[in-house]
Amino acid sequence: MSDEVDESRRAALRRVAALGAAGPLAALGSDGATADVDVDVNVDTDGGSGDTDTREAVAGYVHSAPGVHLSKVRDDLGVGTGTAQYHLRRLVDDNALESHRDGDYRRFYPAGQFSTLEKRVLGQLRRETARGVLVELLSDPTASAGDLASRLDVSRPTVSDRAADLERAGLLDRTDYSLRHPETVLVLVLRYADSLGPRARRVAREADDLLRYDPTPGSRS
Repeated sequence: MSDEVDESRRAALRRVAALGAAGPLAALGSDGATADVDVDVNVDTDGGSGDTDTREAVAGYVHSAPGVHLSKVRDDLGVGTGTAQYHLRRLVDDNALESHRDGDYRRFYPAGQFSTLEKRVLGQLRRETARGVLVELLSDPTASAGDLASRLDVSRPTVSDRAADLERAGLLDRTDYSLRHPETVLVLVLRYADSLGPRARRVAREADDLLRYDPTPGSRS
């Protein structure tokens, strides 16, 4: 029985690795919905085939969700903290991944694939409320702070705090809540919509209309 369980875990890890290798949009259906990958694994780092499968799964996961941090990798792959740390460190040492400090988090990216700006965008997209602000402003560039608070079901001070973070990251002008670098934000939201939640998937479905709008907001009341 234990051999069957181990093989099931290894198969689950291989599926995650394959999704990452196939590309970040591999899990998207035609309607933008993400395909569910049920992964419940806990493979020890023993240097055997399970070790290899786990490392490939970690690499595949980061490729499909760049900007993730340690605890997200650990929780979504169902591995222990030490296991996740070990494989992330090995992948960084092998120059397969790179990591950057982002506030309280160390975020991981496929090596050599993203500019400094893109990493800043991805770091904010991995934060729930900041992501909500960015995605809502993509859909409606005239939205006010009050509109955003209502749509995201958070307080005005919370929106203000996240807007300040986005402004420091060079992604928002708080004087009129206009996005900076909207094209870069939109491209990354579309590319990684499957790992960014339902709002991002909605934007992916509306992509044709969004690509036609003028991202410079007009006058605001």
